[in-house]
Amino acid sequence: MPHILSVSYGAILLSTRQMLLESRGYTVTSAGGYIEALRKCRAAGYDLLIMGHSIPHDDKKAIVDEMRQHCSAPVLALLRANEPELTIANQSVEASRPDLLLAAVESLMQRPPSAD
Repeated sequence: MPHILSVSYGAILLSTRQMLLESRGYTVTSAGGYIEALRKCRAAGYDLLIMGHSIPHDDKKAIVDEMRQHCSAPVLALLRANEPELTIANQSVEASRPDLLLAAVESLMQRPPSAD
């Protein structure tokens, strides 16, 4: 089963994202912030890293740079309205669109879309 590391600065956002992804059959580990994300990244192998939209753009860059030293999984960046694309991520999508989040996860995991 694919394993996703989801990173956010908001506990409620993490919980909601985890429930959404788990309902689609993914195993999700949530990390609340930079230090926890790095600790969890070093501790286990992941198939995908998700950077939440609550993380400031420059922090996302720093987290991805550090995580890539320990994990080769693709990165999906969730963006706030009018936030520029995170060019060091494999893909960036608008956070307010759960359908785009799920489509991006399925694409990055090279998994066919789930039937609703």
